[in-house]
Amino acid sequence: MLTIYRRHRKACSRRADGRAYRRCQCPVWVDGLLGGKEIRQSLRLRDWQKAQARIREWEAKDRIEQDVRATVAEAWNRFLADAEARKLRAGTLGKYKSLRRQMESFAVNQRIKFLDEFSLDTLGDFRAGIGGAALNRLRAFFRVAFERRWIPDNPARVLRPAKIQRRQTMPFSAEEMGKILGAVEGYAQYAGRDYAHRLRSFVLLLRYSGMRIGDAAQLKPNRIVNGRLFLYTQKTGQPVNILLPGFLGRELVTCPRGANGHFFWSGASTVKTAVSLWQRRLASLFRRAEVKGGHAHRFRDTFAVEFLMAGGTMEQLSVLLGHSSTRITERHYAPWVEARQQQLDSFLKRTWARDPLALAAARGTRGVHGGKHVN
Repeated sequence: MLTIYRRHRKACSRRADGRAYRRCQCPVWVDGLLGGKEIRQSLRLRDWQKAQARIREWEAKDRIEQDVRATVAEAWNRFLADAEARKLRAGTLGKYKSLRRQMESFAVNQRIKFLDEFSLDTLGDFRAGIGGAALNRLRAFFRVAFERRWIPDNPARVLRPAKIQRRQTMPFSAEEMGKILGAVEGYAQYAGRDYAHRLRSFVLLLRYSGMRIGDAAQLKPNRIVNGRLFLYTQKTGQPVNILLPGFLGRELVTCPRGANGHFFWSGASTVKTAVSLWQRRLASLFRRAEVKGGHAHRFRDTFAVEFLMAGGTMEQLSVLLGHSSTRITERHYAPWVEARQQQLDSFLKRTWARDPLALAAARGTRGVHGGKHVN
C-alpha cells in the first residue's frame, strides 16, 4: 500500500505539522510497498488530486509507470518551433516569446521545473502578473501542451480572466486636431520642410483612414489606386478598402518617400522599429501641441466616432476598421451610435411624459410636494 504526503520545504510555514498537513504547495512524495518493492520518492507533483490519481494507476497495474515529462523550457521550445512552422506573424511570435520569459522567470521563483507542476492555483498566481491581454496566449500554450500529451491535464482550461479596465474611447476634438496640425508646421523651421511634410501626411493618414499605426508605417504607394486605399491589415489579416479624401491623396503624392519606396519606412529596419520611431515622433508632436493623453490610436477613434455620428452603422464601421468581428467594434464604439442614442432619448422622453413631477415642472408649477400633488 502506498501513502502520499507533502514533504515540506524549509520555507513552508506549516513544516512543523509534518505529514498531517497537505494544503500547502510543497512537493508530493510517496512512501510504501508496490510489487514487493519498497518505494520512497518524489512524485514531482504539487497537485494533490493528480498525485492521488497517479498512485491509483500504479496500484492498479502493480508497478510504477514512469512518465516522459516535459520541462517548462522543453515545452516552450516545441511550442515556438511549431508556431514558426505555422508561419505565425512576427508580432504574434514576439508576444509568445515575451510570455515564455515571464513564465520561466515565475517558474524559477516558484522552484517549478516541469510543466505539469503548474496547478490551477499556481496559474492563478502567474495570471496576476501578466495582465488580461496575455491570458488567451497562456490558454493556447497549455491547450497545445495537453493535446501533445506534454501534460496529463489542462489547468488553464478553467482559468478565468482577471477583471480589467478597458481603455476608454476618446476621439480628438476639432480643437485638438487644429492644435496638432498647427504644431506640425513648427517642425519645418528646425527639422526641415520634408520632415514636416511627412509628419503632416502621417497624421492625416491616421485620421482619415482609421489605420493602425503599424499598417500606416509600412504603407506602399501601390496600395492607393484612384483615391482608394486597399490593404490587408497586419493584425487581423482582414481586407480594407477605403475612399480617401482628395486633399490626403494630394498630400501623399507629394510626400517625400523612403529609399525603398515606402511612404513612412526606410525598409532597413524591422516594422516594429519603424512603429516605435513613429510613436516617439507623435509623442513629441502631442507635447508641442499641448494635447494631453495623445496617442496614435486616438486618430483611429476619431475616424470611427465621426463615421458613426454621421449616421454610419456598426457593421459598416467594422468593415472599414478591418475588425474580424462586429462584436469587437461594438465593444469600443457602441456608445457613439447616433441612431441608438436617439432611440434611448425617445424612451427617456416617454418616461418623463408619465412622471407627475416632470409634467408639473413643464407646466411651470411646483408639481409634487410631500408625495402629494399641489393644485
